[in-house]
Amino acid sequence: MKKPFWGRLRPIAVYSLLAALLYFALRNAPLTEIWAALRRLQGWQLIVLLGLNIVIYSFITLRWWLIIRAEKQGVRFLPLLVARVTAFGVSYFTPGPQVGGEPVQVLYLQRNYGLTYVRAASTVVMDKLLEFLAGFVLLGFGLTAVFQAGIFSANASGSLAALSGLVLLMLFPPIHIVLMFRGIYPVSAILRKFSNNKFVRFVAASERMAGTFCRRHPASLVSAIFASLLATMGMVVEFFFITRFLGIDLTFWQTLSAWTAGWLSFLLPLPGGLGALEASQVFALGAFGVSAVSAIGVTLLIRARDLLIGGVGLLIAGQFNRAIFPSHLEPRRRGDTEENQ
Repeated sequence: MKKPFWGRLRPIAVYSLLAALLYFALRNAPLTEIWAALRRLQGWQLIVLLGLNIVIYSFITLRWWLIIRAEKQGVRFLPLLVARVTAFGVSYFTPGPQVGGEPVQVLYLQRNYGLTYVRAASTVVMDKLLEFLAGFVLLGFGLTAVFQAGIFSANASGSLAALSGLVLLMLFPPIHIVLMFRGIYPVSAILRKFSNNKFVRFVAASERMAGTFCRRHPASLVSAIFASLLATMGMVVEFFFITRFLGIDLTFWQTLSAWTAGWLSFLLPLPGGLGALEASQVFALGAFGVSAVSAIGVTLLIRARDLLIGGVGLLIAGQFNRAIFPSHLEPRRRGDTEENQ
């Protein structure tokens, strides 16, 4: 049988989209400067940074794996790690605050393990909530570090107001988890005040399943939170090594506050925090007497890391059907209900 028109057109559309994302992200990336920054490091230093990133992404994947495995046995870790790197690649090159790769995670579970879209989406919802929960915990220490390091004055009302608003925003993940644990679903309730279309019902079902996971598997929830905290702390350790390898000597509070500034820059609606990351490090490290050239050197290494991992993720996404979405797997039967899945 001949393939339908969309079946022939889909690979072209996928590759065109990925090429466009890569082009718009790289056209303003200082590739020459990045290469010069990498050449300043010794081979063993590059190996250390590469090893740290493998550990970090292993913990990130472990968080998601623990959530899935609580209700679906037989999920393999290494292919899940590949899918997670692919999701990062799509998110990194997509305009927005580090989102966009979540559909990749959902499709991977649906096609490889027969989960329905709703059930797969519920694992991604929990994964994201725990990611931001760990970020909130480190953000609390980071904001303390910001004041301890003297970047902002505790008496500056404008700074306090801005940081207080950020804290309130980051309180949402832990509050959301507690509410779901108690059988309260705030996102669904808010959306249903405006509409009850198919998308809203999909979100409501995913939120209910995430709440069910919280109540049925508290041990897995705690383990996933712990894995998420380890992943976030690994990012801080990596930032410490980057600054040390570039000859920048910072105290603990200075390191944490500079990392916090960089982490917040990725929340801006820009692909990979383009421009915002550089500005955050020049500002934060400049407050500690670090030259703008050295601060930019830090951002260049961070860019090199993210472009490498994101590029690998896009390459895997380009092999959409063969790499992480094998075509030989049977699709879900029409008669299967959500409970059976």
